Amino acid sequence: MRKTKFVALMGLTAVPALMLGGCQTTNPVKVTRFHLGAPLDRGAVLVMANPAATNIAGLEGELYAGAIREAMAAQGFAAGDQGAPLVASFTVGRTIREIEPPRSPVTIGIGGGSFGGGIGGGVGGGASIGFGVGKKRAREAYVTELAVQMRRGAAGEIVWEGRAITEADTRSPDAQPAATARKLAQALFKGFPGESGRTISVP
Repeated sequence: MRKTKFVALMGLTAVPALMLGGCQTTNPVKVTRFHLGAPLDRGAVLVMANPAATNIAGLEGELYAGAIREAMAAQGFAAGDQGAPLVASFTVGRTIREIEPPRSPVTIGIGGGSFGGGIGGGVGGGASIGFGVGKKRAREAYVTELAVQMRRGAAGEIVWEGRAITEADTRSPDAQPAATARKLAQALFKGFPGESGRTISVP
């Protein structure tokens, strides 16, 4: 009976450990910006997807455009139309990579004890049975990059550009398009215009 209770307790305590092992921390955003160092007027800006970026058309493109407008508004820019003095065009890239699976499943062992009946008294004997709880399973993460170029007019000179990249477990709420777009845009424009040529990590 003692052994049966002991195994049951091990089974109960193993469950929280497995649950904790599945928790993922939020990954930071790697941000790099480039600019000429000259003052930039915080006027109206037209935000649009790069015409060559056909992979972000439709609703997902609008998610990123809205996130960029919101992040730029926090830096003093206003939303502009086709006649705006500044144009911010953006591209989005996304890949999937495999996350290393857990090293090993949790193992529960049931050990045998000693019993009487042998010549000369008690005889030690028993067997050990081990089995895994759960199984190894590779997880996947989305790696998403947002790149933005700001020009003076649609065909004018580039006055600022930057890119932000992050990753999130595909099962995490952070992997949802709206959450990813907001996170990347806010990190990219935080402290605008930022230090040119330097890569920083934004929580």
